[in-house]
Amino acid sequence: MKTYSLKPKEINRKWYVLDATEAPLGRVSTQAASLLLGKGKPGVSDHIDNGDFVIIINAEKLVVTGNKREDKTYYRHSGFPGGLSQRSLNEQIERDFTKVFRGSIRGMLPDNKLRDDRLKRLKIYGGPEHQHAAQTPKNVSLSRKGKVK
Repeated sequence: MKTYSLKPKEINRKWYVLDATEAPLGRVSTQAASLLLGKGKPGVSDHIDNGDFVIIINAEKLVVTGNKREDKTYYRHSGFPGGLSQRSLNEQIERDFTKVFRGSIRGMLPDNKLRDDRLKRLKIYGGPEHQHAAQTPKNVSLSRKGKVK
């Protein structure tokens, strides 16, 4: 029996919608990373990007557990002495909520040439509306272990 190898012409991408208010940040991020990687598809290959498009709605209302809104800290350094600046998760959400999701999902993807192309297929919106209705995306319920509705 021969091993099947997926060809780039055979890639079929689907669209999925995740609601950020249904589950905590980490759960939404892991489900989005799994969909971007194409883990649920039969033709998974490490060297071919077979993942799907992911739309995250209600990102402004993201849910975190515990005291992470005040305790979690994001650091930046300018490269100069004394150039360390820090922000809490709450301040980062007020400033740019998309960076919180994009950074969380980016850290869950493998560090290779395909990561940037996978992140381009991630669409994040603050409210419940998105502009991808023509692609007929499927809703993914995060409360029931990622079952597609």
